[in-house]
Amino acid sequence: MNNRVKVWIEAVRLRSLPVSVSGVLMAIGIAVWQNHLRWIPAVLCLVFAVLAQVVSNFANEYYDFRHGADKKGRVGPRRGVTEGDIKPKTLRNVTYITLAVACLVGCGLIPFGGWQMIPVGIVIAAFAIAYSAGPYPLSYHGLGELTVFLFYGLVPVVFGYYVIAGRWDALAVLGGMTIGFMGVNVLLINNYRDMDDDAQVGKNTAVVIFGRRLAAAAYLFNGFMAIAMLSPLWLMIYINGSLSQLTYLIPLIYLVMHVITWLKLGRRTGAALNPLLGETACNMLIFTILMLLAFVF
Repeated sequence: MNNRVKVWIEAVRLRSLPVSVSGVLMAIGIAVWQNHLRWIPAVLCLVFAVLAQVVSNFANEYYDFRHGADKKGRVGPRRGVTEGDIKPKTLRNVTYITLAVACLVGCGLIPFGGWQMIPVGIVIAAFAIAYSAGPYPLSYHGLGELTVFLFYGLVPVVFGYYVIAGRWDALAVLGGMTIGFMGVNVLLINNYRDMDDDAQVGKNTAVVIFGRRLAAAAYLFNGFMAIAMLSPLWLMIYINGSLSQLTYLIPLIYLVMHVITWLKLGRRTGAALNPLLGETACNMLIFTILMLLAFVF
């Protein structure tokens, strides 16, 4: 693979993309189950969610470089701008060009969700940048996990469902909370690995503030909370058989994968934690795909 292409693929952070995809897939699944699916806004939501995360990833790399939070030879995955493979100005420009493209895609949702989608899109765009930039970067003040919970969980599922189905539904809120808790765990792994480096440069993530032991406990807790959020759905299946009884296997499959990953977390340090980030995101995506299949079939 061409080295320049590889560098940009690394900047996109493919391992993290299941976080944005999962929320939209959950919204699509609920809409299909309730016979309210509209394909055009579903595809637009998916593209917008991925682009918004790419913007956030690019901005995170650029502004972490500006803040001195990343350094050469870091424990985590290689950062192109820090290593000199990408010029800072180029990454900044690509970040805002990608943001503009995401906004154009988001405008395509206005006919389906109404003009109220404009302030929602503005807030999403602002937080994609504010996560790492501005006078009060959220990820530097222990607010990264809350941001992920809201903008990779509740927002894509609740508002995604609204534009896809043309209506609101409480199940979308519960599904958004489920995806939110799972998404937070992806960030926890990242910050767990980077705790020492972050502490040195004053990047006060939740892991820096509370320590690795509490972070590992929160990781385990979040997985079980994610499943608990859908308790009304599991109860509904039990009472009226609205979905196949095999659907009960999905939370069990996820929890087994989740606990296995958590056990690895306690036995690894440094670069050995890198695969667990992808594994956590993969666990999340597998759960969401299985739920989508359950809703569809």
